[in-house]
Amino acid sequence: MRTDVDLRHHGDAEVGPGLVDLAVNVRPGTPPPWLAALLRDSVGDLAAYPDASRAREAVARRHGRAGDEVLLTAGAAEAFVLLARVLTPRRAVVVHPQFTEPESALRGAGHEVERVVLDGDFRLGPVPEDADLVMVGNPTNPTSVLHPAEAVAALARPGRVLVVDEAFMDCVPGETESLAGRRLPGVVVVRSLTKTWGLAGLRAGYVLGEPWLLERLAEAQPLWSVSTPALVAAEACVSPRALAEADAWARELAVDRERLATALRGLGLRVVPEARASFLCVHVPDGLAVRETLRSRGYAVRRGDTFPGLGPDWLRVAVRDEATNTAFVSELTRALRPA
Repeated sequence: MRTDVDLRHHGDAEVGPGLVDLAVNVRPGTPPPWLAALLRDSVGDLAAYPDASRAREAVARRHGRAGDEVLLTAGAAEAFVLLARVLTPRRAVVVHPQFTEPESALRGAGHEVERVVLDGDFRLGPVPEDADLVMVGNPTNPTSVLHPAEAVAALARPGRVLVVDEAFMDCVPGETESLAGRRLPGVVVVRSLTKTWGLAGLRAGYVLGEPWLLERLAEAQPLWSVSTPALVAAEACVSPRALAEADAWARELAVDRERLATALRGLGLRVVPEARASFLCVHVPDGLAVRETLRSRGYAVRRGDTFPGLGPDWLRVAVRDEATNTAFVSELTRALRPA
């Protein structure tokens, strides 16, 4: 594995006792009480082996897909590992900056990986025409950029597998740019339930795609890798009640996100424009030093230098409630202008 950046560094490594967590993108206050109650009740079924059929059908209904177009996984991370184990690309391309686990999984499986690095405002551009595997995030972690669905779909080609990481798509009201409900040849959509529903410790996600590929992924997946509580969570989190709650949260998030972005720009910082996920990507001069100062003042933010295409002057900041965001901006102001 290449060592120019630490692909296995994630936001959970940034947090610690006494720190306000702005490094991890899990929605605060989750799982909600109704979901926590379902998870507690599921413990009574742990003596039986997990049965994914109900959760799979629920996910299929949610996206207007057939049951054989859905594979439940232990979070999005397992999906990337399965894809890396099953696919044999001649030219694998990962579009960066983005979540580093897709590249990490490919390299861990022995594949060479080529990086297409976006710059400027991190808008989607061309990839090598002969790439037979392309991985891209939408909206993208860590930039928070939402690519138009048609621009993402245009990357599909005969003979190419296009993997779209939509782990943060439920941050977008109406999920307007999602490909999850579209049957496109060679297109695989990876979704996560851990961020919006506070299930990072449970591991719950799924893959949508063509049955022939999902069958191969299922063959490579360890037996019963998705636990009974995770399957209960998956079924619950795609219910009409849950979708309505997630959409309402996404609309509240948009208000808090824009308010925070405006405050950060008011400090003279560059914020990647038109953010649509639950975090902001911010260019901060001497970012690593500012990050350390913030830690000393009780705030954890995500360093950017472990994302290919960013560097030490980038930070990722999770969007929280107005009071938390305001307090953070006050501390950041002091960190940027020390006495």
